[in-house]
Amino acid sequence: MPEEDLVDIKFRLYDGSDLGPFRYSSTSTVDSLKQRIVSDWPKGKTIIPKAASEVKLINSGKILENNKTVGQCKMPFGDNGSGVIIMHVVVQPSLAKTKTVMLYAIWENKSPFSAVNTAIRKIFKIEL
Repeated sequence: MPEEDLVDIKFRLYDGSDLGPFRYSSTSTVDSLKQRIVSDWPKGKTIIPKAASEVKLINSGKILENNKTVGQCKMPFGDNGSGVIIMHVVVQPSLAKTKTVMLYAIWENKSPFSAVNTAIRKIFKIEL
């Protein structure tokens, strides 16, 4: 593979730490980058993605689409002078899990919004 077809990418995590840099082909998809991030996620982080679908990659202020290639996403001004592109990683847990946690918090009456708790308990017929 010719040298010009390779791209060095570093992933900046939510806490400011970095993952990488890793070298990718410009034909690699954003989805393959996300899968690598999930498999190489550092141990001991508070937020941990369970699947590539929970990861959002941002480059030059744009959320990257899974089916796009690295070559299609690369901005001419996207590197930091060292030839390494820095992409920001956002972890967005699945909505189903978020709803479950919210309902559990309401069930346990741990939400500070008591009026909302009362309304939701009525809707879901939750008895305390």
